[in-house]
Amino acid sequence: MTVVDVDTPGGRYPIHIGSGRLDALDQAIPADATAIAVVTNPTVAALYGDRVEAALARTGRRVLRIELPDGEAHKDWQTLNQIFDALLTHRLDRRAVLVALGGGVIGDMTGFAAAVYMRGIRFVQVPTTLLAQVDSSVGGKTAVNHPLGKNMIGAFYQPIAVEIDTDVLKTLPAREVSAGLAEVIKYGLILDADFWRWCEDNAAALSALEPEALTYAIRRSCELKAEVVGKDERESGLRAILNLGHTFGHAIESGLGYGEWLHGEAVGCGMVQAAELSVEVLGFAQGDVARVRALVEAIGCPVVAPDLGAQRWLSLMQVDKKTEGGEIRFVLMPRIGEAVTRSAPTEAVHRVLARTTQ
Repeated sequence: MTVVDVDTPGGRYPIHIGSGRLDALDQAIPADATAIAVVTNPTVAALYGDRVEAALARTGRRVLRIELPDGEAHKDWQTLNQIFDALLTHRLDRRAVLVALGGGVIGDMTGFAAAVYMRGIRFVQVPTTLLAQVDSSVGGKTAVNHPLGKNMIGAFYQPIAVEIDTDVLKTLPAREVSAGLAEVIKYGLILDADFWRWCEDNAAALSALEPEALTYAIRRSCELKAEVVGKDERESGLRAILNLGHTFGHAIESGLGYGEWLHGEAVGCGMVQAAELSVEVLGFAQGDVARVRALVEAIGCPVVAPDLGAQRWLSLMQVDKKTEGGEIRFVLMPRIGEAVTRSAPTEAVHRVLARTTQ
């Protein structure tokens, strides 16, 4: 087992990475817990629900299962209320612990529920997708979507532990693997040029879920994210660079309808668009744009964005958490391994959209 520590003003906690972590979940539950509620969806519950509940039952505490409908389209207030309904019906108190068993949607909604139920209770992240393991489960971002914008309603609220079982990735569909790898290569693009080159060299091994390569990629991704989150928990500055590709990617998700593209697929394509815009604004090397496009394609993500219409694109990108005073701010790269947040001339954005959509 590998341990990565996250240290933020909102809490210090471990990320445990290894095989068989689902069977050790009782170790993540504090001794004073009064009850445990596992929040999951039918797909994940069918695979791991009984196993997780058996592990948690060793605590001697009551274990409740809450199943939410599956998919990004259900990441909303109505579905969130199902968690509160269950918690209140079963009278869980302030010392109860929530366990988020699933991908990013389950993790985000469970974390948000934990942040506001009785003004805050503890929760554990148990991510079952690669994307959630390397990104959304770490750092305390919790939210639900609104029809006018993705993740616009939420809270910064840290878990007490993140339990990453690498074995669960064996059951992931290929699209989910590709979506997760988009977030992995993102860390190299913005923070670590050596890791980027390692990802280029090991793209095939990662796509094939080769255990040694995969474990290293997860660990390094978590280390890089923990470093950033530790310096800027609430995204007042540095943490914004973790959103490389997300301004374009969120527009794709919202414009097509949540769930049409997976989040990681949209981010992967958005990174290609961000690289193109980096050429326009910061002089990013055109040859490196080709490298970004090649690696995004190699991991199985789209590299051509849908043609939503230029005005629709701009309108959707306006509804972005980095927008300030009506000005869209993008995460851009002066070179591979570095990133900054910048505004961009509208004409440059139009040229990029013309080159990257169809």
